[in-house]
Amino acid sequence: MTTRLLIGLMLLAGGWLAHAADDAGVPAQPAAVILDIKGGIGPAASDYVRRGIEDAAKTGAPLIILRIDTPGGLDSSMRDIVKAILAAPLPVVGYVAPSGARAASAGTYILYATHVAAMAPGTDLGAATPVSIGGQEPSGNPLTPKPERPKSKEGDKPAEEPAAAKHPTMRDKAVSEAIAYIRSLAELRGRNAEWAEQAVRKAASLSAQKALEQDVIDLVAPDIPALLAAIDGRKVMVAGAERVLRTKGLATVTVEPDWRSELLGVITDPNVAYILMIVGIYGIIFEFYNPGMIVPGTVGAISLLLALYAFNILPINYVGLALILLGTALMVTEAFVPAFGALGIGGIAAFVIGSVMLMDADVPGFQVYMPLIVAIAAASAGIFLFAVVMMMRSRERAVVSGPEEMIGLDGEVVSWSGHAGRVRTHGEIWQARAADELAPGSRIRVAGRDGLVLEVQPEKKEM
Repeated sequence: MTTRLLIGLMLLAGGWLAHAADDAGVPAQPAAVILDIKGGIGPAASDYVRRGIEDAAKTGAPLIILRIDTPGGLDSSMRDIVKAILAAPLPVVGYVAPSGARAASAGTYILYATHVAAMAPGTDLGAATPVSIGGQEPSGNPLTPKPERPKSKEGDKPAEEPAAAKHPTMRDKAVSEAIAYIRSLAELRGRNAEWAEQAVRKAASLSAQKALEQDVIDLVAPDIPALLAAIDGRKVMVAGAERVLRTKGLATVTVEPDWRSELLGVITDPNVAYILMIVGIYGIIFEFYNPGMIVPGTVGAISLLLALYAFNILPINYVGLALILLGTALMVTEAFVPAFGALGIGGIAAFVIGSVMLMDADVPGFQVYMPLIVAIAAASAGIFLFAVVMMMRSRERAVVSGPEEMIGLDGEVVSWSGHAGRVRTHGEIWQARAADELAPGSRIRVAGRDGLVLEVQPEKKEM
């Protein structure tokens, strides 16, 4: 009886496990993947979007929604995202949301690249004019229509244009290339190419409703469910083939950045990169001052390598970096050279100016905050002043090592003959010589030292 009961229980358990396995083998309902583009567009954002699209394609997701809220960012990162969208094997919907969000500068290009462009009420896009890296913009817009040139004396043709105006500047080339790029995206998706050009040429911007009226976007939706309902049945071209979207009631899942993207985002934050550079510089300096401490050198080397990696992909101004290094070197030199503060003050000035110049302020989302610059400059100045004060105090202290330590010590004559003898001082017996003959037991004071022989003189008695 017991055996039959055990067999029955085993069969029942096996049936339950088989049923559970069958349930686990049923594929889950596909869900649209939401990727959030927030803040400045940099290497971390492009890595997150590119890998998000690849993973969504592998898992069989029917749709990707790029939820955009960005002031812009780096051109190279923006182009990486656009390339990933254009090469995606599944539809990508660009959605500027929530209300109050924006798709400015680089965000406009990304929105134009998506298969479906949508915006929430109270959002805006545009201002897509490229800015220079590491230099000031020339005044005026070089691509705006130029006023008619004055007529020549003959009156039949315009006067000759100055030689300098015949050659386009680097900004001319950048703006022209950006216009061609965004127009190609607009023509690919069948959107308003003329306004896209104005967004680059004149930094034009539009609200969500105006963008819909001017055929810049495809629709306005207040939230994700409304967006999915509105695009249901829409036809889009994906990888050269027409596809009909079936999105009404589709479930969604938001994919957060993984640890790799998070780490890349932290390192490439200009403020973090700036701090890593300062920690690296001071760590290596302290290691050179105190060889064998290990910890400052190790931390400094790692921090400096991470900072250099971040600077390699950030819009760094190398003049600013050089000024920071020069300022640090001057402040350190002040502690060893009696320049009466001239080197230190110059170093602080170079440090602050270089810090302000370090990141290009024209690139949205990639600036070093001024309070951070002021705090680190003040801390560096404090370290410099502390070193100077300690150095001045050390000069006032008595010498405690080396040959000079013996000068001024008092002692007692042990034995003497003529102008030489032996004296006891500093707890030791030394050979000594003096100009006068000294009596054993008399008190002396050390006036100098020649090798292992002390020059002494009788100690003067106070009256």
